[in-house]
Amino acid sequence: MRDKQLVFEDFADKVEQVFVISDGNAPTIPLTLTHAKPLSAREVGPGMRPPFSLTFLAKDPRVLPQRIYRIEHHGLGVLEIFLVPSGKDTKGVTYHATFN
Repeated sequence: MRDKQLVFEDFADKVEQVFVISDGNAPTIPLTLTHAKPLSAREVGPGMRPPFSLTFLAKDPRVLPQRIYRIEHHGLGVLEIFLVPSGKDTKGVTYHATFN
């Protein structure tokens, strides 16, 4: 797992890449990062992370509950990210993660 705090720049060039939920308490599900966007921050003090959000799409029809998941990416390694399911349609299930 990473010791470094995750920032927007870690994900900005990973849109359309696959991340995999590899949590022993959840099914293994590939997620495609569909959006990474910085959020507006009125005041970001020294040492504070500027906020950003990520949107993932899982083609697997199962909707996982919101919680922290162990996720792997070939370039970023193992991450722990709080995912929130936000919709389900014919394309799959959308999950969001917000970093404040």
